[in-house]
Order: sequence, then structure tokens, then C-alpha cells
Amino acid sequence: MKLKIKITGPRVHDVGYRVFLLKHAMNLALPGLSTYNWEEGGQQEVIALVEGDEARITAFRQMVEKNKPELAEITKVAFEDYSGDVGRASEVAMFCSFVQLDKAIPLLLDMRDDLKEMKGDLKAVKGNTDVIMEDIKGLREDIQPGYAMQFRQVREDIRAIKERLGMS
Repeated sequence: MKLKIKITGPRVHDVGYRVFLLKHAMNLALPGLSTYNWEEGGQQEVIALVEGDEARITAFRQMVEKNKPELAEITKVAFEDYSGDVGRASEVAMFCSFVQLDKAIPLLLDMRDDLKEMKGDLKAVKGNTDVIMEDIKGLREDIQPGYAMQFRQVREDIRAIKERLGMS
């Protein structure tokens, strides 16, 4: 049995729809699957051609009717019998891997460049941190004698208050 599925909506491209369909087709052990993105009348479409026994095709159809990728926005799902060629699901898997790599490589290169820049910034911050810590130690040493004197004064004030209250 063969079936053509047309998923239409304002957002069905670049949301992982073909990978979503592939995952479910493979879970159902459908031997045939071809998917591609299309545009018709200003609307995005994902076309899926599936081939397999009737029970598996029915299960796949029900899954497509009830589920979608999280970010997808669908207005219509249409089904029709199909008589043409359907590729192998493994070919779709390979194609989807290449598409994902094609999208990921520029992002990974940007991340690499950002990390290099951040490493340079971190080295500068670390260098500044060492200088700042030395400054703080020096300030602490300058301030500590004053604290000792203030602490002595507070102790004397407490002693004087206790004497007035008759608590000494």
C-alpha cells in the first residue's frame, strides 16, 4: 500500500518535520518513505510518500493526524492514494543527517570562534582579578588597624554602659 501525505501550514519547514516523520516511520518499520519540503500558494508544505502494509500505513496515518513537531503550525493534513515510486526510509535518514549537518556546521564554527574570543577575555579578566585581589589585600591591611581601634572603643563603651546599669 502507498499513501501521499500533504501537511500544510504557515510553519512546517525548519521545525524538524521530516525527521519527525522519519522517526515514526522507522518505529513502525515502514520500508518506504520519501519526504520533501514544498511551497504552494504561499503556504509551506511537507510532502511524505509512504509505502508498507496496510496496518502500518494506517498506524502512520493516525500518528500524523494526532501529532506534530512542537514548533510546527499546521492548517491542513491531506491524504491520498499514491501509485508512484517511494524511496527507502534509510535514504531519507541519510538525507536528513546531511541536512542537519549542513545547518549545524556554520553554527558550530560560530560557537568555536565565540569560545576563542571568550578564552582571550577570560585570560584578561584573570589577569585583572589577580591585580584587584592584591589591591584588596593592601586595602584590608590599611583598614585593619582602624578596625582594631574601633573595636577597642566599642568594648570600652559597652563596659561603661554596664557600669551605669550596675551590671559590672
